[in-house]
Amino acid sequence: MHAKTYLDMELLRFTTAGSVDDGKSTLIGRLLFDSKGIFEDQLEAVKRTSERKGLETVDLALLTDGLRAEREQGITIDVAYRYFATPKRKFIIADTPGHIQYTRNMVTGASTANLALILVDARKGIVEQTKRHSFIASLLGIPHLVLCVNKMDLVEFSEERFDQIVADYKGFVAKMDIKDVRYVPISALNGDNIVERSTNMDWYKGATLLHLLETIHISSDYNHQDPRFPVQYVIRPQKVEGYHDYRGFSGRISSGIFRVGEEIMVLPSGFLSKIKSISYVGQEVNEAFPPMSVSIELEDDIDISRGDMIVKPNNQPEVNQDIDCMICWLGEKPMQIGGKYILRHTSAEVRTIIKDVVYRMDINHLQRDEEEKSIKVNDICRVKLRTTKPLFFDSYKKNRITGSIVLIDEATNNTIAAGMIHS
Repeated sequence: MHAKTYLDMELLRFTTAGSVDDGKSTLIGRLLFDSKGIFEDQLEAVKRTSERKGLETVDLALLTDGLRAEREQGITIDVAYRYFATPKRKFIIADTPGHIQYTRNMVTGASTANLALILVDARKGIVEQTKRHSFIASLLGIPHLVLCVNKMDLVEFSEERFDQIVADYKGFVAKMDIKDVRYVPISALNGDNIVERSTNMDWYKGATLLHLLETIHISSDYNHQDPRFPVQYVIRPQKVEGYHDYRGFSGRISSGIFRVGEEIMVLPSGFLSKIKSISYVGQEVNEAFPPMSVSIELEDDIDISRGDMIVKPNNQPEVNQDIDCMICWLGEKPMQIGGKYILRHTSAEVRTIIKDVVYRMDINHLQRDEEEKSIKVNDICRVKLRTTKPLFFDSYKKNRITGSIVLIDEATNNTIAAGMIHS
């Protein structure tokens, strides 16, 4: 494949979730195996382990269960990232654990995903874990969701059973904010409807899972309406011939489109200037959009540093020190109301204090508990924060990048919470 076309291929990030033993790892193993996304030595290692376990067939789940403890217990513990490509697209898979005590791992794996694959066992149908994972997918603003009804071979490939599960799920998912939901009946173990169409389910007229992953429209998942460019680094290559006076601001476009010649505003100063040039991978370009990492040169010499944000004068983010957000608590130590933490948002870092817990989310029943203020690991809650300096942000619903934060423990430097800003 030509290097340029390979680099230009679209990247789809997707996460997998489901209850324990729903077959997530087998499904990913099947995708990698059938799309030729694994190496011979990996396959040989998996064959040997399968034989050692006394299995008659190759256990494809072993391709993703990377930690030894996982392979021995037969469960997924940590987030396992896998990469593969087909002639149409590149993929990064986050295989996340199904257990309730690993909610934080699922949040980590799903935070950057375009799509969530949620597996259900055709025999069990929609269970509590299905609802929890769907809620987290909706909370994280994942635009596309595919419900894979797995183990169809164990219900005799019954169309009625598939239709019943789809009807149950539609009734539940209607309450949540997920724009695009698809349904595929599969058997991960046998490969039905994964890469090749299933002859056992000729009643199913939809796409195979891989075809869905290759063709689902994701370019409009990015926000192109609200131009936001958080500055990560100031480039001053004074010793480079021809660039003595160059002063560029580098970073990744969070959202919107920036064009040479257009007027911009710098926050927090409010100074105005125009874009003189945009550099992308060593080439000058006329416009930049997400998720490009670029260097922008301005016509005026404005004092800008890391953590500042370049926006358009007629389209500005909210600027505030009081932040209302949903957070998933990742830390082993419980949250302290009144506790001081470091808050990271785009390229900015500020100190913050947790003023109040508005409610804790009971994920299993999707209800708010306004009495419960003690927040422990894996809990999801709504909190009010106060920062030492104003943040420039959008609501998470509007912009997944400028609407997300992480909290860091000052003493250990560990990330202890991931948050989605409401306002």
